[in-house]
Amino acid sequence: MPDNSLINIFLDGVFIENFILIQFLGLCPFLGVTKETRSALGMSAAVIFVMTMASAVTFVVASYLLGPMNLDFLELIAFIVVIASLVQLVEYIIRKHLPPLYKSLGIYLPLIASNCAVLGLVLLNRMEDFSFVEGIVFGIAAGIGFGIVMVLMSAVRERTGLVRIPSSIKGVPYAFFAATMLSMAFVNYFEVIPI
Repeated sequence: MPDNSLINIFLDGVFIENFILIQFLGLCPFLGVTKETRSALGMSAAVIFVMTMASAVTFVVASYLLGPMNLDFLELIAFIVVIASLVQLVEYIIRKHLPPLYKSLGIYLPLIASNCAVLGLVLLNRMEDFSFVEGIVFGIAAGIGFGIVMVLMSAVRERTGLVRIPSSIKGVPYAFFAATMLSMAFVNYFEVIPI
């Protein structure tokens, strides 16, 4: 990313470096939760929150705690602890205030803690040497990009429930086929239309 303007960072996070369709990170909740649009929306909101907060907290931890103490080698462990803590917070809030959503997300909500998309985000923030604000913008954008793809995929999967599909490709094979088509659309569109 040569130009670090906030608009470019935002567009990169949503489209160019989309964590699901371009980087292929976070496929477990992508395939598991996109059977219904409501579940996809709930998971998207949770991922946006976790990605944004993880970007902010890991920047502070790395820059003001680990860096000054020459403990940079502990970054990965610290990032995992931060992400797991944030996911526990989100899980508690959803379980307390939105029980139907909590039930529909099932095991996939705690899996955000081990979601490679969230860890990939904080590592990309460090690799790109983003400032605090740039990291938060990239976190929000990556979460929005994740959410857009989740909702698109849930719409495709809900519609294909109305279509006759051969039994040999029902379920996960068809979901991967649809994901491939979405990925090709993202890659081809954003290569032709420069942002």
